[in-house]
Amino acid sequence: MPHIPRSAAVSTLVATALAAGLLVATASTASADQVRVHDIQGTTRLSPLAGQQVSDVPGIVTGVRGYGSKGFWIQDAQPDDDRATSEGVFVYTSSAPTVKAGDAVRVSGTVTEYVPGGAASGNQSLTQITKPTVTVESSGNALPAPVTVGAKSVPAAYAPKGDPAAGNSVNGLPLKPRSYALDLYESLEGMNVRVGSSRVVGATDPYNELWVTVKPHENATRRGGALYGSYDSQNTGRLQIQQLAPVSEQPFPKANVGDTLTGATEGPLDFNQFGGYTLTARELGKVVPQGKGGKGLQRERTRPQRTGELAVATYNVENLDPGDPQSKFDALAAGVVTNLATPDIVALEEIQDDNGAKNDGTVSAARTLKKFTDAIVAAGGPRYEWRSIDPENNKDGGEPGGNIRQVFLFNPERVSFTDRAAGDATTPTGVVRVGKRAALTHSPGRIAPADTAWTNSRKPLAGEFSFRGKPVIVVANHFASKGGDESLTSHHQPPVRSSETQRVRQAEAVNSFVREIRATQRDADVLVVGDINDFEFSATTKALEKGGALRAGVRTLPRSERYSYVFQGNSQVLDQILVSPGVGRFHYDSVHVNAEFADQNSDHDPQVVRFRP
Repeated sequence: MPHIPRSAAVSTLVATALAAGLLVATASTASADQVRVHDIQGTTRLSPLAGQQVSDVPGIVTGVRGYGSKGFWIQDAQPDDDRATSEGVFVYTSSAPTVKAGDAVRVSGTVTEYVPGGAASGNQSLTQITKPTVTVESSGNALPAPVTVGAKSVPAAYAPKGDPAAGNSVNGLPLKPRSYALDLYESLEGMNVRVGSSRVVGATDPYNELWVTVKPHENATRRGGALYGSYDSQNTGRLQIQQLAPVSEQPFPKANVGDTLTGATEGPLDFNQFGGYTLTARELGKVVPQGKGGKGLQRERTRPQRTGELAVATYNVENLDPGDPQSKFDALAAGVVTNLATPDIVALEEIQDDNGAKNDGTVSAARTLKKFTDAIVAAGGPRYEWRSIDPENNKDGGEPGGNIRQVFLFNPERVSFTDRAAGDATTPTGVVRVGKRAALTHSPGRIAPADTAWTNSRKPLAGEFSFRGKPVIVVANHFASKGGDESLTSHHQPPVRSSETQRVRQAEAVNSFVREIRATQRDADVLVVGDINDFEFSATTKALEKGGALRAGVRTLPRSERYSYVFQGNSQVLDQILVSPGVGRFHYDSVHVNAEFADQNSDHDPQVVRFRP
């Protein structure tokens, strides 16, 4: 993920903290013979010298970054004896630094607290010296010995509860590095740190970073990840890894989840917008693939459905449009045929319109779907048919101009679609009784598209299918994203999950619709599928399940396999299939083909359920 240029101005957070009494304004200039790095860092997350000029702060340069947020780190060679005070600090130069590692320097400048992403993001701040004047006193000095971050040194508790009097912020709380992981990392901010051989829990991403865990037994998944199983299970051993050398000089290694970053990885501990505490490696270990013979992680394949089983899958194909390379279509198609074993019904999310992100009013996705279904045939699969409803232009969120929507693919050799007065973008479908069965007034149709729960979000797509003469209703969803939620490293503890409110309302609307179906036909086979954008333990999932209307299928899996997405080194559930009681016994599979890999066709893993209607 990209670095955000740092401002030389004092951050908004510091002004807020001053107003709240978390910082005390003192003299405008601190005496040079008194100020060392640990004085700047202080014993809380905010510097007691923020906004002040400091002069001739001594330190050894431990790392230099000449790209992104340009600057260098210094560390005091004469530390104090307080575990809470960091001995390192970032010096923001705005242009390529002229110093090098091992230089002994004295730095004068302004102490600031920079908040990556801005104060509204809720992120913690990075203490730094800006507008620096730097004097190099000598070169070739030994670097301060690195602090090893390991399983024994990182506390089991993640973060303290925030101070209610300060809006649940932890900024003003004294750091307790022996008690909380975030306090430990903050007490090491800017310092030279080291991790030994560590398991990769977040694959290399397009921004040349990966995630490791220094706690190999902490909530380990079967395939080598770190499971995020509750709001109190943040996985304290996770740490983001970047490198200081530009990739043009030193390529960043490709790693999948479960691989090992072997040897020593060492460098300054940074804090950034896209992951929080990050080891910016001056020395980077070597990636060794997991498994016998170094074959590495393999993409999973689910078993084929049996003759009497109906297989229903959901797959977020990540903004698929005709402008994507043919290789992406081919890879996704091969995944449907080979890894998902050609499900009878596939609910797709993030199908874009026929010209992708070009914002010209186009809403049809016929070209996108033709290209995708052709690729499935070329991969040896059936000629899938599709049903969908074009959205109103730019009314469903997602990439502007892309008009993402859900789509049903179905294999007409095994299942048929029941067309009933196909709805449009604004017409709601309803529930009626046809004979002894529940039926939809519009199939395909949208659920309550005018409800404000769906503002700037995808509306659920409902459809009726018939399998061996038995009706099945499927609701394809793509709930509101987590955009705007605070990160786990927020200065608010617990972090604010502002997006959850809309998803809960969406879940309530879908739950109400399913209950209406069940009121009409108690034993109706109903499946609610899609990118729910929330965890199996979330309030969103609980709202979907309310009243026993649905059951989250992912919870039938062993805990070590309950995930469909990897974010910041946490393997977690976002994609789900929930079933009504009428479905009875079923077999659920989260098919891990993308989220754990550096080479991805989508950032989501598909889900599939098989049952006998």
